[in-house]
Amino acid sequence: MKLGIVGLPNVGKSTLFNSITKAGAECANYPFCTIEPNVGVVPIPDKRIEELAKLYNSEKKTYATIEFVDIAGLVKGASKGEGLGNQFLANIRETDAIVHVVRCFEDSNIVHVDGSIDAIRDIEVINMELIFADIETLEKRLSKVKHLMNNDKEAKVENEVLESLKKHLEGGNPAITFDRNEDTEKYVNDLNLLTDKKVIYACNVSEDDIANDGINNEQVKKVKEYAAKHNFETFVLCAKVEEELAGLSDDEKNEFLKELGLKESGLDKLVAASYRLLNLMSFLTAGEKETRAWTITIGTKAPKAAGKIHTDFEKGFIKAEVVNYKDLLELGSLAKAKEKGLVRMEGKDYVVQDGDVILFRFNV
Repeated sequence: MKLGIVGLPNVGKSTLFNSITKAGAECANYPFCTIEPNVGVVPIPDKRIEELAKLYNSEKKTYATIEFVDIAGLVKGASKGEGLGNQFLANIRETDAIVHVVRCFEDSNIVHVDGSIDAIRDIEVINMELIFADIETLEKRLSKVKHLMNNDKEAKVENEVLESLKKHLEGGNPAITFDRNEDTEKYVNDLNLLTDKKVIYACNVSEDDIANDGINNEQVKKVKEYAAKHNFETFVLCAKVEEELAGLSDDEKNEFLKELGLKESGLDKLVAASYRLLNLMSFLTAGEKETRAWTITIGTKAPKAAGKIHTDFEKGFIKAEVVNYKDLLELGSLAKAKEKGLVRMEGKDYVVQDGDVILFRFNV
């Protein structure tokens, strides 16, 4: 999973990136501190991996990962060359979703580029800059398509679709709300537009607000209402707290979270929001050599899931030996789970479930 982090300057974007990835991205109280896009790969915390690795005495533990791309803060006018962020928008075109960090805290010591705190205004500024960037991408494609129209019927259809999409964007609407069908979807998908991606809003609150998950924060309430209208995800975090957590051991981290009255870290919330938004889940493989999590789309059938491990597994798929990880841990071994009839042999039509521990049988 690959996520692009966007936001205005000084909203806590790089602090969040730095703490989640421990990548050492420079953070400071002035706009455009992030000059080059930062990239970091983070293992997704998963207690199931820890527990299964102990059971199997695995030599190696491999977690699912998220790749984060943090770009320079966008400002109003970025699409016309203002600021630096627009130079790096290409870096987030390949991401699965966008994490939009929104400032929801007051602090006179940290400058806001627009001089005041207004979460929805800030969201709309970023949205418009992404729309402008998409229009630019669209115009480049339209220019090529128009040259092909005289001799190519499909080019005429594509031109019609893209002209319609352009009007949609020029009306201030994101590409994700553009009406399309099976025949026209490919023309839009091929463009990889920024506003065609799903969004997770990260509400960055003060240390005082994080204890109650920003429940009394008016800015957070507004962001949640805005996100709900668009079927996007929202989570609340305090970038300062995440920065402190980054330097702690697991035990220290758990103790610190308890002191703050928090059940989970910002990374945990972000992972959960990402999986919900992108309709993802994980199945597991376990053995002496390795215990590993594999990320797939909810509704994936067994052969396709096997293909995540190796294409040969999908091509030569015979059966999947499946047991729920809770049953396996409770009984203490695969043999005992089999005795209890909790290990199933599933075929090609089996839809893999979250937490399934699977051994694929194949023949190539």
